[in-house]
Amino acid sequence: MSGTPKIRLPPLKALLAFEAASRHGSFSQGAEELGVTPSAVSHHIQQLEDFLGVPLFQRHAGRAVLTSAGRTYAAEIERAFGLISDATHLVAPQSQSGHLVIASGPSFAAKWLQPRISDFLAANPDVKIRLSTLTGHDDLDTTRFDIAIAYGCPPATRGHVEPLLIERMRPLCSPGLAASIGLRMPKDLARATLIHSANALTWVEYLRRVDSNDIRPHHELWFDRSTMAIEAAISGLGVILESEILAAQELSDGKLVAPFTDPRFEVETTSYFLVRSAGSRNRGQIAAFENWLRAAIAPANLAMKTRSPHAPADGTGDAGPSV
Repeated sequence: MSGTPKIRLPPLKALLAFEAASRHGSFSQGAEELGVTPSAVSHHIQQLEDFLGVPLFQRHAGRAVLTSAGRTYAAEIERAFGLISDATHLVAPQSQSGHLVIASGPSFAAKWLQPRISDFLAANPDVKIRLSTLTGHDDLDTTRFDIAIAYGCPPATRGHVEPLLIERMRPLCSPGLAASIGLRMPKDLARATLIHSANALTWVEYLRRVDSNDIRPHHELWFDRSTMAIEAAISGLGVILESEILAAQELSDGKLVAPFTDPRFEVETTSYFLVRSAGSRNRGQIAAFENWLRAAIAPANLAMKTRSPHAPADGTGDAGPSV
């Protein structure tokens, strides 16, 4: 049975490297846009030349100039990429350039960022936002973004990372639960159900830090999202170890309370980190968003610094959660 012959295409990474290098007229500038090294771009273009059997660049004295074949190929590749861009825009217009792509852990996106993003848009009406979520640090290597808010410090191999937010972690629960089991000191947690979520600070570590590591809770529950854990605590299912950043609204509404008022039973940690994409073209929009973000977070960081005399806990390890 005969069919349509399989199309033989060159490696996509090689095409991307060639397109960027030919458009910029520079291997190094093309590499900067793609977030790779100039040697990687050179390697990809060599692959493409081997595939085509013709030279695309003339290399001499540290410079690379398109050959006649290279100029023809660059024009055709630009046209082909334009067709791909048009097709993509037809079915997924939000994916195109012109959008500022922000990646964040799902709980931070839902509980902190989403309620405030309208303030940024009001001040920057020409910016279009696309918000995506991270399930872990591995997503930083596979997800397209301009700027990311990572929970827990990404591996040291990931560049362009800066601390963003100090959070105060402490036990929280419903007012009814606090009253019914008499929660006044950490030792009282032995009568409670401890609710675990994917936080940088675990219950085990918290109890060790407040000298209560001999406590055995009545029951335990596990959730993989802070949003789920917060809802469970509101329902009276148990006590969560949570950040005031994510539970601010519930604390303000009185749905949750902090049963231990002594500052000794709070732990501060630098949990959120800002990650910039090396290859993004939206640098002006990134700078505008980062300035807004740091200004919006500044009151929380200031409150951490002025309220508690304790030094922040070490939050530089790879926590790995997706809050």
